[in-house]
Amino acid sequence: MIRSMTGYGRAEGRHKGTPITVEIRSVNHRHSEVVAKVPRALQAHEDRIRNLVQARVARGRVDVAVNFSGERDPGRGLVLDRALAHRYLDLLEELKQALGLKGKPDVALLAGFRDIIKPAELAAEDPQAVRAAEKVLEQALKALDRMRRHEGRTLERDLLTRLQESAGRLRAIRLRLPAIVQERQARLQERVNRLLESAGGGKDGVDQGRVAQEVALLADRSDVSEELTRLDSHLDQFRNFLRKSEPVGRSLDFLLQEMNREVNTIGSKVGDTAVTQEIVALKSEFEKIREQVQNVE
Repeated sequence: MIRSMTGYGRAEGRHKGTPITVEIRSVNHRHSEVVAKVPRALQAHEDRIRNLVQARVARGRVDVAVNFSGERDPGRGLVLDRALAHRYLDLLEELKQALGLKGKPDVALLAGFRDIIKPAELAAEDPQAVRAAEKVLEQALKALDRMRRHEGRTLERDLLTRLQESAGRLRAIRLRLPAIVQERQARLQERVNRLLESAGGGKDGVDQGRVAQEVALLADRSDVSEELTRLDSHLDQFRNFLRKSEPVGRSLDFLLQEMNREVNTIGSKVGDTAVTQEIVALKSEFEKIREQVQNVE
C-alpha cells in the first residue's frame, strides 16, 4: 500500500503536570527533509527527534513542532520565576538610588518583565521528560502515518483507474497495427501501378516479389511490437509497485519516464492518424499519472 507525502498528525500528553503537544505536517518534496521546532529543554535532543521522524518518513518535507507550554491549560501551565523577580526588583532599587527617584516598583511593573511569568517548561536534564516527549512524538507519527495511508489509498485507486485506461489505449493500438500494414501495402501497390501506367507498361511488368519485399521492409521499420510488449510490462510493474509497503515514489517516477519514452517511439514509428490519437490520449494519461506520482512517498 502506497503512502501520500501529504499528511498531518497531532498528539498530546503530560509529564509532571506540564502539557506536551506535538504537531507534524508533511508535504511534497523530492527528498527527505525534517524541520524541527522544539523548546529550549529539547534543543540538545533535536537531532534525536529528527532521526526518529526520518526513520518513519522516507520522502517529503516534514515540519515537527514540540510544545512544552501550557497553551491549552494556561492556569496550571504557567510558572513564576521568583529568583528572577527578586533580581529585577534589586536592579530597580539600584536604579532608583542611582537616579535619586522616589517610590517603589509595583507588581504590574515586575510582571511585565520578560520571563517573570512564563509557560511551564520541562527540565532538559530530566531524562523522563525527554522520554515523555518522545512518546508523544511517536503517537503523533502514528496519526501522521494513518492520514498518509488514507491519502495513499485514494491515490492508488486513481492510479489504477488511469493504468486501466492506458492499457485499453495500448490494446487499441495493437488491434490497429495489422490494418496499417495492409493499407500501406495497398498504397505501395497503387503507386507502383500508377508509375507503370504512366510509363506505358502494365501490371504484368510488376515484380510482385520486389513489392512484397518493400512491404516487408516498411512493416519492419514501423513494427512497434517490442515497444508495446515493454509498455505492457511497465504497466504490470507499476501495479506491483502500488502493492508494496515500502516507499516507491522514486521507482514509479523512473518507470513513468520509461513509459513515456516507449510511447514517443511508437508515435515516431507508426505515423498513423488513428494511432496518433491514441498516443496523444496515452501521453495525457501519463501526465496525470505523473502529477499523482509526485505525491507518492
